[in-house]
Amino acid sequence: MATLQASANKLFLSPIKATLHLPNRPQMSNVSLPKLPTRKNLILEELKKRSIRIDDCYTATSNGRKLKLDMHDDKASSSTEVVAEIYAIMEAVADRVEMHTNIGEQRNNWNNLLLTSINAITITASTMAGLAAIAGSGAPLLALKLSSTLLYSAATAIMLVMNKIQPSQLAEEQRNAARLFKQLHNEIKTTLALEKTPTHADVKDAMEKVFALDKAYPLPLLNGVMLDKFPKSVSPAVWWPQHDQKRKSLTNTDKNNGWSVALEKEMKGVLGVLKRKDSAEYMRLSKLVLKVNKVLAITGPLLTTTAAIGSAFIGSSTSPPFVVMGVVGGALASVVNTIEHGGQVGMVFEMYRSCAGSFQLLQENIESALEEREVGRRENGELLEMKVALQLGRSLSDLRRLGDCDGGHEEFASKLF
Repeated sequence: MATLQASANKLFLSPIKATLHLPNRPQMSNVSLPKLPTRKNLILEELKKRSIRIDDCYTATSNGRKLKLDMHDDKASSSTEVVAEIYAIMEAVADRVEMHTNIGEQRNNWNNLLLTSINAITITASTMAGLAAIAGSGAPLLALKLSSTLLYSAATAIMLVMNKIQPSQLAEEQRNAARLFKQLHNEIKTTLALEKTPTHADVKDAMEKVFALDKAYPLPLLNGVMLDKFPKSVSPAVWWPQHDQKRKSLTNTDKNNGWSVALEKEMKGVLGVLKRKDSAEYMRLSKLVLKVNKVLAITGPLLTTTAAIGSAFIGSSTSPPFVVMGVVGGALASVVNTIEHGGQVGMVFEMYRSCAGSFQLLQENIESALEEREVGRRENGELLEMKVALQLGRSLSDLRRLGDCDGGHEEFASKLF
């Protein structure tokens, strides 16, 4: 034990000798500092990375050679701007869809509420006119006469306004606008999906379609802005830009671009059936419904005015004819108002006019493809045939049979309407 303790003391108390070997410090004269890259070297290396020719990045000036902007960066920034514009248009279109949907519901409520209110007013006025005929004389007769006359006058004023704006037709316009704006929104999404980098032409085309829809289905109820509900001449609804739109093929895989002699003959046959049957029939129906609506719009206020005059003269020496005018006139006015606005005759007119516009648009698309002599600039023939078949509710074989029919065939082209 004593021996171990002596050894430990000797180990810890003995001085520790350590040698630190440091490298020889070089003289400053022999040191070679790394060469820092110059501005020109950095630019050259960056250009090599981007695979751009040096000569294309310099332009001669009075001060010598000056670095100009990278053309690839210009294209990238331009493409970014176009995509941003496309998405801005999509946001505006989505907002219009919501706007037209909400206003369409509001105007449909107008039609229901005004119809119910006018019928309630006229029935009440007619009842008061009947009670005034058996009230005898004095204050009860005067009160019933005045009340009936005032109610008929109010019903006439409200009916005139309602017949002017046609709420059911306004609601149908907004429904059509919401559907077409949704369709435009989907078209823009398809453009972005098929074309990785949209062009300024795509932006211009989308903007023109938005403005054309705004003009075709306006929102304000102002003279000169609101669509004429009783036009002198009936024409199909037009909601697309009025200029020649050449649709280039997206699936141009062969020199014929999907077209053949048989397909051209088929499209000409379908075009003839659309003009002879579908477009002509819906224009005829539009004119017929418009005439009926005009007659009802005049007859309703005329009946309430007649009833108001009759109720005002109840109790006079020639009272029986005025009693008939006051009572029967109100009842007939309620019937006419129910047929016009309850049956939504204005909505039916707008529906027929819109259908005629759909057929006209389809005809213009087919004519635009057939009139283009250069096959490569047409829309792909097989794609156009499929679109026409879908829009008419037919299979491809059924569409080919329709295109082969002669002029005396009585079948309508569309099976959807």
